Amino acid sequence: MSLETVELRKAFGGVVALDGATVSFHEGEVNALIGPNGSGKTTFFNCVTGMIRADSGRVTYRGADITGKAPHAIARAGVGRTFQLCRVFPRMTALDNVLAAVRPKGLAGGLRGARHRAEVDRARGWLTRLGIEHLGDVEARAMSWGQQKLLELAGVLMGEPATILLDEPAGGVNPALLRRIGTLVRELNAEGRTFVIVEHNMDLVMSISDHIVVFDRGRPIAAGPPSLIRTDERVLGAYLGV
Repeated sequence: MSLETVELRKAFGGVVALDGATVSFHEGEVNALIGPNGSGKTTFFNCVTGMIRADSGRVTYRGADITGKAPHAIARAGVGRTFQLCRVFPRMTALDNVLAAVRPKGLAGGLRGARHRAEVDRARGWLTRLGIEHLGDVEARAMSWGQQKLLELAGVLMGEPATILLDEPAGGVNPALLRRIGTLVRELNAEGRTFVIVEHNMDLVMSISDHIVVFDRGRPIAAGPPSLIRTDERVLGAYLGV
């Protein structure tokens, strides 16, 4: 397994966001994490990646305990992620955004040191791969929401993570960009990267996922391939409201 949690718990005051979540995601596959609003999916991502500290439980990545580690340490271990709300520098160009992503010692140091030709070429390569090379000199604030999502992913890919967590990549994205994102995920997965995707777009989830975990009220209620999840009565009851 690539990423696993055991009895992960997190409460915000009287609201239990994660209620003993024990989950396994498969190495080398496109995994999806789905569930109704408020089921704990983003909180799960935040606990796994060190953005917030779980109240209890354990997180392991490729057999190593990463529970409670800082986000930069988890990133160095090989886990990258995007966010529901894109985290880009709006007044920086697309190229500088991608270059800044590979310099963990601060933005100023990143912009001074990242001008090494090899890194610039690699950054331009990712912009090209994601189809936004023509926006290299454009400030992020002038890009569409979907283009900013691609830009954020380019920054993540600069860190060469083995596992990538995508938080609602289809949110607010037009159909053409949505198809591009789906194609990119499958291509990058074929090259050896593991994905875990939180997403509400079921067409996307069912078309690209190998393994799906379904959350309800802070814990998994079902897991398996799309063919089983589609007809699981627990999923129909919790996620689809049947």
